[in-house]
Order: sequence, then C-alpha cells, then structure tokens
Amino acid sequence: MPKYVIERDIPGAGKMTPDQLQEVSQKSCGVLRKLGSEIQWMQSYVTDDKVYCVYVAPSEDLIREHAQQSGFPATRISKVAQIIDPTTAE
Repeated sequence: MPKYVIERDIPGAGKMTPDQLQEVSQKSCGVLRKLGSEIQWMQSYVTDDKVYCVYVAPSEDLIREHAQQSGFPATRISKVAQIIDPTTAE
C-alpha cells in the first residue's frame, strides 16, 4: 500500500501542550475510524509551524478526505517513492 508524507501548515504547532496534542490526535483517530481500515496514520513530526505526517493509504484522495473531515490542512501531499536509511549504505 502506498505511503504518503503530508505537510500541514499549522502556525504555533510546536508550542502546543501535551493536552492539545492529545486532543488533536484523538480527533484525527476518530475520523480515521470512520474512514475505515485502508487508511492508517503512522506518525507525525511537529515543528514550529508545521506538522509532517506519515500515512499509509490506497490513494491521495483518501488522505484529502481525512484532512477535510478532521479540519487539519493538507498543504502538500507527497507519495513516497523510496525509503532509505543508514543500512542502505551497506
């Protein structure tokens, strides 16, 4: 199944409290449950004004549907072409 990186412009994201992060995570997971098992949130990286999320989904359209229903912007959606890590050098 394809993997996607979603860039979300969220001003002040890096200043969110643990309670706020829990709240937005719960909202996201609630929408994911409604959309079914084909879409899965793997993890997210929170920076000052952006959140980078990694999802597995059959299509970019399903990622956009999640963004619309959850209210979280999907500024850019990029399909992962390859994955490398330090073991790739071996």
